[in-house]
Amino acid sequence: MIKFPEKDPVLRYNHMLRSRYGETDQMGYVYYGRYLEFFEVARTEMIRSLGFSYKKLEEEGVMLPVIYSQIEYKSPIFYDEEMNIEISVFDKPLVRLETYYRVFTERNDTPHILGQVNLCFTDSKTRRPCKAPGHFLMHLENQADR
Repeated sequence: MIKFPEKDPVLRYNHMLRSRYGETDQMGYVYYGRYLEFFEVARTEMIRSLGFSYKKLEEEGVMLPVIYSQIEYKSPIFYDEEMNIEISVFDKPLVRLETYYRVFTERNDTPHILGQVNLCFTDSKTRRPCKAPGHFLMHLENQADR
Protein backbone atom coordinates (compact mmCIF):
# COMPACT_ATOMS: atom_id res chain seq x y z
CA MET A 1 0.00 0.00 0.00
CA ILE A 2 1.34 3.40 -1.00
CA LYS A 3 1.70 5.78 1.91
CA PHE A 4 1.81 9.44 1.02
CA PRO A 5 3.77 11.58 3.51
CA GLU A 6 1.55 13.44 5.96
CA LYS A 7 2.83 16.93 5.24
CA ASP A 8 2.44 19.59 2.60
CA PRO A 9 4.39 18.97 -0.60
CA VAL A 10 7.26 21.25 -1.61
CA LEU A 11 5.87 20.97 -5.14
CA ARG A 12 2.55 19.89 -6.59
CA TYR A 13 1.94 19.75 -10.33
CA ASN A 14 -1.10 18.70 -12.39
CA HIS A 15 -0.95 17.38 -15.93
CA MET A 16 -4.00 16.64 -18.06
CA LEU A 17 -3.89 13.69 -20.44
CA ARG A 18 -6.62 11.91 -22.38
CA SER A 19 -6.59 8.11 -22.68
CA ARG A 20 -6.33 6.90 -26.27
CA TYR A 21 -7.86 3.84 -27.88
CA GLY A 22 -4.51 2.07 -28.30
CA GLU A 23 -3.87 2.38 -24.55
CA THR A 24 -6.92 0.34 -23.59
CA ASP A 25 -7.42 -3.40 -23.28
CA GLN A 26 -10.26 -5.57 -24.53
CA MET A 27 -12.45 -4.48 -21.62
CA GLY A 28 -12.07 -0.81 -22.58
CA TYR A 29 -9.93 -0.10 -19.50
CA VAL A 30 -6.63 1.73 -19.74
CA TYR A 31 -4.06 -1.08 -19.73
CA TYR A 32 -2.32 -1.23 -16.36
CA GLY A 33 1.17 -1.05 -17.87
CA ARG A 34 0.49 2.38 -19.35
CA TYR A 35 0.40 4.22 -16.03
CA LEU A 36 4.18 4.33 -15.63
CA GLU A 37 4.33 5.93 -19.09
CA PHE A 38 1.68 8.47 -18.05
CA PHE A 39 3.68 9.20 -14.89
CA GLU A 40 6.79 9.80 -17.01
CA VAL A 41 4.98 12.22 -19.31
CA ALA A 42 3.61 14.15 -16.33
CA ARG A 43 6.98 14.13 -14.53
CA THR A 44 8.77 15.45 -17.63
CA GLU A 45 6.25 18.29 -17.86
CA MET A 46 6.63 18.97 -14.13
CA ILE A 47 10.38 19.41 -14.62
CA ARG A 48 9.70 21.65 -17.63
CA SER A 49 7.38 23.75 -15.42
CA LEU A 50 10.38 24.47 -13.17
CA GLY A 51 11.95 26.44 -16.01
CA PHE A 52 14.11 23.92 -17.86
CA SER A 53 13.80 20.60 -19.59
CA TYR A 54 14.77 17.07 -18.72
CA LYS A 55 16.80 17.17 -21.94
CA LYS A 56 18.85 20.06 -20.49
CA LEU A 57 19.65 17.93 -17.43
CA GLU A 58 20.87 15.16 -19.71
CA GLU A 59 22.94 17.62 -21.78
CA GLU A 60 24.58 18.70 -18.52
CA GLY A 61 25.54 15.10 -17.78
CA VAL A 62 22.80 14.25 -15.27
CA MET A 63 20.39 11.36 -15.74
CA LEU A 64 17.38 10.42 -13.63
CA PRO A 65 16.86 6.65 -13.82
CA VAL A 66 13.93 5.10 -12.00
CA ILE A 67 15.06 3.07 -9.00
CA TYR A 68 11.66 2.24 -7.49
CA SER A 69 8.05 2.25 -8.61
CA GLN A 70 4.76 1.16 -7.12
CA ILE A 71 1.19 1.47 -8.36
CA GLU A 72 -2.14 0.91 -6.64
CA TYR A 73 -5.13 0.38 -8.91
CA LYS A 74 -8.31 1.60 -7.22
CA SER A 75 -10.75 1.78 -10.16
CA PRO A 76 -10.44 1.65 -13.95
CA ILE A 77 -10.07 4.55 -16.31
CA PHE A 78 -11.77 4.11 -19.67
CA TYR A 79 -11.01 4.99 -23.27
CA ASP A 80 -11.24 8.72 -24.07
CA GLU A 81 -11.38 9.87 -20.45
CA GLU A 82 -9.43 12.93 -19.50
CA MET A 83 -7.08 12.20 -16.64
CA ASN A 84 -5.73 14.72 -14.15
CA ILE A 85 -2.36 13.35 -13.09
CA GLU A 86 -1.34 15.07 -9.86
CA ILE A 87 2.33 14.80 -8.92
CA SER A 88 3.58 15.69 -5.46
CA VAL A 89 7.16 16.05 -4.26
CA PHE A 90 7.24 16.13 -0.48
CA ASP A 91 10.97 16.44 0.19
CA LYS A 92 13.67 18.55 -1.39
CA PRO A 93 15.76 16.04 -3.35
CA LEU A 94 19.37 15.46 -2.43
CA VAL A 95 20.28 12.42 -4.51
CA ARG A 96 16.79 10.93 -4.85
CA LEU A 97 13.73 12.51 -6.36
CA GLU A 98 10.67 10.88 -4.77
CA THR A 99 7.46 11.54 -6.71
CA TYR A 100 3.91 10.57 -5.74
CA TYR A 101 0.95 10.38 -8.10
CA ARG A 102 -2.82 10.53 -7.92
CA VAL A 103 -4.84 10.05 -11.09
CA PHE A 104 -8.35 11.50 -11.18
CA THR A 105 -11.14 11.80 -13.75
CA GLU A 106 -14.30 13.89 -13.62
CA ARG A 107 -16.20 10.67 -13.00
CA ASN A 108 -14.65 10.08 -9.58
CA ASP A 109 -13.92 12.29 -6.55
CA THR A 110 -11.37 9.79 -5.29
CA PRO A 111 -8.23 8.76 -7.19
CA HIS A 112 -8.44 5.88 -9.65
CA ILE A 113 -4.71 5.26 -9.41
CA LEU A 114 -2.05 5.96 -6.78
CA GLY A 115 1.63 5.76 -7.57
CA GLN A 116 5.12 6.35 -6.33
CA VAL A 117 8.23 6.61 -8.47
CA ASN A 118 11.69 7.26 -7.04
CA LEU A 119 14.51 8.40 -9.28
CA CYS A 120 18.21 8.88 -8.60
CA PHE A 121 20.30 11.76 -9.90
CA THR A 122 23.14 10.01 -11.71
CA ASP A 123 26.33 11.23 -13.38
CA SER A 124 26.07 10.14 -17.01
CA LYS A 125 29.81 9.48 -17.35
CA THR A 126 30.44 7.50 -14.19
CA ARG A 127 26.89 6.10 -13.83
CA ARG A 128 27.20 6.82 -10.12
CA PRO A 129 24.67 8.65 -7.95
CA CYS A 130 25.28 12.37 -7.59
CA LYS A 131 23.68 15.30 -5.83
CA ALA A 132 20.80 17.11 -7.47
CA PRO A 133 22.12 20.01 -9.55
CA GLY A 134 22.02 23.34 -7.75
CA HIS A 135 19.96 25.01 -10.47
CA PHE A 136 17.37 22.21 -10.26
CA LEU A 137 17.04 22.84 -6.52
CA MET A 138 16.91 26.61 -7.06
CA HIS A 139 14.09 26.26 -9.62
CA LEU A 140 12.26 23.87 -7.28
CA GLU A 141 12.51 26.34 -4.40
CA ASN A 142 11.37 29.22 -6.64
CA GLN A 143 8.33 27.19 -7.73
CA ALA A 144 7.55 26.22 -4.13
CA ASP A 145 7.57 29.90 -3.10
CA ARG A 146 4.78 30.73 -5.59
